Amino acid sequence: MRAEFINPFLVSTSKTFKTMLGCEIKRGELNLQTGKLHEVSGIIGLSGRAVGTVILSFSEQVSLKIASTLLLVEADEVNDDVIDAIGEITNMVAGAAKAELAEYEMSISLPSVITGGRHRIRFPSNVVPISVPYETPWGPMKMEVGLTPVAEPAHV
Repeated sequence: MRAEFINPFLVSTSKTFKTMLGCEIKRGELNLQTGKLHEVSGIIGLSGRAVGTVILSFSEQVSLKIASTLLLVEADEVNDDVIDAIGEITNMVAGAAKAELAEYEMSISLPSVITGGRHRIRFPSNVVPISVPYETPWGPMKMEVGLTPVAEPAHV
């Protein structure tokens, strides 16, 4: 995956957490190792002249704090409100990054949220995702981004 694909997601993740949640996050080292995710993951598909997936994965504790902050009410269990909040924060991150990738004329899907102990989400075999761990004041999170440009059809 090319650097110009991942950078907008790195920037939008930090900005979204700071602006919408008042939360400073610290990025770890980028790596190619994907694998088990945390307990709650927001997933967005991207399509257009580049296709792929963005996953924001959170520990249960971080998910509850995100929901509590967004909803202005204390969340103490992963329920529909928490799932909606994770979908919304994932949508914000992907939407902000999409704006920086305008040349690829991408569309983003509605977010999906998966819950449950350390699930795994597979990327298509032709996509090499980048995994980015983050530390928040509330606990760990991880972002995985896998995008690849779509080949332009040959003009005859």
